[in-house]
Amino acid sequence: MEQLLRSFFLFLSKNKALTKAAKRYGLRFGAARFVAGETIELAAAVIKELNKKGLDVTIDYLGEFVDNEAEANEMADHSIKAIEAIGRENLQSQLSLKMTSMGLDISNEVVLRNMRRILEAAKTHNVFVTIDMEDYSRCGKTIEIFKSLKKEYDNVGTVIQAYLYRTIKDIDDLNQFHPNLRLVKGAYKESPRVAFPEKKDVDGNFKKIIKMHLVNGNYTAIATHDDAIIEFTKRFVKENNIPNGQFEFQMLYGIRPERQLELVKEGYKMRVYVPYGTDWYGYFMRRLAERPANVAFVLKGMVKK
Repeated sequence: MEQLLRSFFLFLSKNKALTKAAKRYGLRFGAARFVAGETIELAAAVIKELNKKGLDVTIDYLGEFVDNEAEANEMADHSIKAIEAIGRENLQSQLSLKMTSMGLDISNEVVLRNMRRILEAAKTHNVFVTIDMEDYSRCGKTIEIFKSLKKEYDNVGTVIQAYLYRTIKDIDDLNQFHPNLRLVKGAYKESPRVAFPEKKDVDGNFKKIIKMHLVNGNYTAIATHDDAIIEFTKRFVKENNIPNGQFEFQMLYGIRPERQLELVKEGYKMRVYVPYGTDWYGYFMRRLAERPANVAFVLKGMVKK
């Protein structure tokens, strides 16, 4: 049943007609719990409140199905506007984005031009930018573009997904760049030819890449709502004398807010992923489609503060 629900929500996340309808009807059906509003002004107000509680943030202007250059340029403009708001409002926030929204599926020229525009603005305002990872078909291309950008900019990182077989090799290959990486389990539906189908194997690989990246001396963001992974990380850094300044935990806005504050009180950096914008539908469906443990967190979040 859980696998059927996962497949169902992922199917819904790709439905263009429902995406358009969601834009028209606004943040309903529980999505407002997980999306900070439709404008950067509303999102900035949310970020300020989170900052007051000791929480850092990464903000993401949501976008799906970008398939023309004009729309990709517009999405880049929104990211630059968010960067300027972070600087102007003195927000403790980074920026996250998907390269498909910047033109990844159009051409390398378009996506690189938009990414350079964004990274130049981010450098001006001292904002770090994380390139979100998408499905397997775009993974290799995303990593290659990240490598190109990392040679030009220090203020850029990306995401590595534990459920892919290729992940250990990617961590090893990227080490030459001493990258700031966000490590996640992975939320897309992938073939067993490229990804671990069993949760226990994903969890095992997650622990391996956390250890690898930390031991390599690189900054590591552990993005998870899984207490077992959090406790594993705490033990590992203590046993290996890894300073708290070399890593952080990350969670999604609206999910486990009490746990987020607990980690802050324990002395750990805790960053909240805060999405905003009118194109919230695909993001919301993927939250409902994540692995069983995360689905439970989302459903509990709808009825629990």
